[in-house]
Amino acid sequence: MPEMINVAVDAMGGDNAPMEVVRGVCDALEVDKNVRVYLVGKEAEVRQCLEGLSYPADRLEIVHAPEVIETAEPPVMAVRTKKESSLVKCMYLVKDGTCDALVSAGSTGALLVGGQIIVGRIKGVERPPLAPLIPTTEGVSLLLDCGANVDARPSQLVQFAKMGSIYMESVMGVKNPRVGIVNIGAEEEKGNALVKETFPLLKATPEINFIGSVEARDIPYGAADVLVCEAFVGNVILKMYEGVAGALVKMLKKGMLSTFRSKIGGLLVKPALKETMKSFDTDNYGGAPLLGCNGLVVKTHGSSKAIAIRNSILQCSMFQEQQIKEKIKEQLGVTDPAV
Repeated sequence: MPEMINVAVDAMGGDNAPMEVVRGVCDALEVDKNVRVYLVGKEAEVRQCLEGLSYPADRLEIVHAPEVIETAEPPVMAVRTKKESSLVKCMYLVKDGTCDALVSAGSTGALLVGGQIIVGRIKGVERPPLAPLIPTTEGVSLLLDCGANVDARPSQLVQFAKMGSIYMESVMGVKNPRVGIVNIGAEEEKGNALVKETFPLLKATPEINFIGSVEARDIPYGAADVLVCEAFVGNVILKMYEGVAGALVKMLKKGMLSTFRSKIGGLLVKPALKETMKSFDTDNYGGAPLLGCNGLVVKTHGSSKAIAIRNSILQCSMFQEQQIKEKIKEQLGVTDPAV
């Protein structure tokens, strides 16, 4: 029988908390019988949301947390002062070994700070990157880093490539994933100082399948399975992706409703278009893991609905099942216990 996976979920994080978070938790518990959830938040509100929902009570534990870290709060100060917040309590549940992973749609800054300070890094990991899956015409690519390390060093980007390759192969089933460094041109001599210094290091790393530079325009076409960059570039790519997708959908709807003929055509293509757009919905892929921590830390979008929460929890189960932490330690040559 598979080992039970314990996941701490921040019930109060995100724009649609706690109702959508609670619904996502209940859905995940119904799908995966080997998941136990510690739902952390204001107990009265959480219990009210649970009313009328179906869930296995023996695999759901409510942990009361009277405080909430708001998005606009300074991350370091919030983590240090709000010890009774839902996010910080989730962190400590992972740190003390009660839980294997945590999921939150709350403050990204607080999650990144807490992930490194409270949960801690695997020994040998210089900086954990935030690594979301982004949709492409070929499936998905892993983008890392997209928000954790704005001023990364070349050695850190090499680690990102190694950890990203492990994740794509073990969790997403991509054999020998192609690794590319995000650049302003395909030529090896192009790029800023960071890219120029990192390129030969990636080229000389036998553990990865490095294919060279990848330009931003080629990313949506699946040019690489693992996209390596520092967080400033990664965050711009991610936000641009979201903005363009939203704008295209808006323009398509406007065009389809512009004339009687376009309305008829819209009705005919709607089923196929809806199915196509579903593959570009990031909610279907779960959240962005903070790779390289002693426990799995997963950040979901602030506007996440139940489906994103559910898939993020299921993602934690797959992460644990595939022993990603152990594989990262092996890749980095760590043999002693993580600290």
